Amino acid sequence: MVFSTRKWISRLRFIFMFMTLTIVLYQVMVFLAGWIQPMNKYKTPTGKSVKVFGQHSHPTLSDSGTSMGDRLRLFYWYGE
Repeated sequence: MVFSTRKWISRLRFIFMFMTLTIVLYQVMVFLAGWIQPMNKYKTPTGKSVKVFGQHSHPTLSDSGTSMGDRLRLFYWYGE
């Protein structure tokens, strides 16, 4: 069985180049993903913007005056 040194060197060079270019492409994609993503998604908006989602405490069932059954009936009635 004859082994060609030129073939093996060519194959090793191809594998090395493939791995190198794969790593470079991955690093470019990581850089672009970090560049596109906003810095702080959850900051308070500025200008005339309004933050829609607020973290408020919800009243308990005893505070609202409705029972769990009433709330469940309303849930099924409205289909929400």
